[in-house]
Amino acid sequence: MSERANRSTDRASADGSGGATVVMSQKIRPGHEGDYQRWQEKTNQVARTFDGFEGTELYPPGPGEENEWVAVFRFSRIDQLTAWLNSSTRQNLLGEGGALFEEAPKQEVLSGGKKTRDAVSAVISHDVRIGREKEFVQWEEKITEAQREFAGFMGSELFRPVEGIQENWVVVSRFDTRDHLDDWLDSELRGKLLEEGRQYFSAYEVRKVGSAFSAWFTFGEETPEGVPPNWKQAMTVLLALYPTVMVLNLTVGRVLTSEGVVGYLALFIGNVLSVSILTWLLMPLVNKALAFWLEPKRSQSVRGQVAGAAVVVLGYVALIAVFGLTAG
Repeated sequence: MSERANRSTDRASADGSGGATVVMSQKIRPGHEGDYQRWQEKTNQVARTFDGFEGTELYPPGPGEENEWVAVFRFSRIDQLTAWLNSSTRQNLLGEGGALFEEAPKQEVLSGGKKTRDAVSAVISHDVRIGREKEFVQWEEKITEAQREFAGFMGSELFRPVEGIQENWVVVSRFDTRDHLDDWLDSELRGKLLEEGRQYFSAYEVRKVGSAFSAWFTFGEETPEGVPPNWKQAMTVLLALYPTVMVLNLTVGRVLTSEGVVGYLALFIGNVLSVSILTWLLMPLVNKALAFWLEPKRSQSVRGQVAGAAVVVLGYVALIAVFGLTAG
């Protein structure tokens, strides 16, 4: 029998507390992925100028999935998220990127709820039939109870419609890994429950959302929301990754080459060592040194943001200079 998750299920209201999130799915025309990523980064930069902006994430399609990209924007309050969604600036951006999409982008607005790290989520939007709302909620509780019997289940949240913004009912189910999430989504039990639930909703859509580097950015249980935005994660990982790869190439790499180890095997050994060094040695040290910049609660001022980014860039310069002199 699958292990039972010991996390409680949460029910989120639409009162605007606990932050606000919009999950946008966008099917990109084949061959336009690069253009889309540039457009999305421009959109991200504009969103950062709006009051209440907390972070954004972009998730490319997984292997074998449709060319559907998922963008997540997080704001402090629902009114601040609404201001961004309805702004003329964003409408102009959507018009500018329209040629990149196979169809109009779809979105789910989540008001309230808990922030979670180190989880893979399924964001499921339901078009609930009029007058069947109470029965839908009862059915969704059965879904939650069924999920508890599956390995890796971390909890679920039900988000009611937000008047004037979001008509659908949205459920977010969280699992610890993508494999565990897929086990539930593809299970025979879920298939049977879906057939039962079709009398309560006319249509539904599933989107998977997960974080790329979150396991390397944990600041303790006292800050459950303490995962920095992706651009900070990428900058910090590069700061630790570059010297790791250089040192390994100059030491272990040369030894393996001299011993006649074939290239693909030497590369695998180097990757194992670099990931291990990053996970258990360098990333904890770098996180501690840059905590003033990485932890959301401690990096709100513009001065703090600029100072942290400057420290990282100076670190890049110093490392390049050091390896330029020693490895050149």
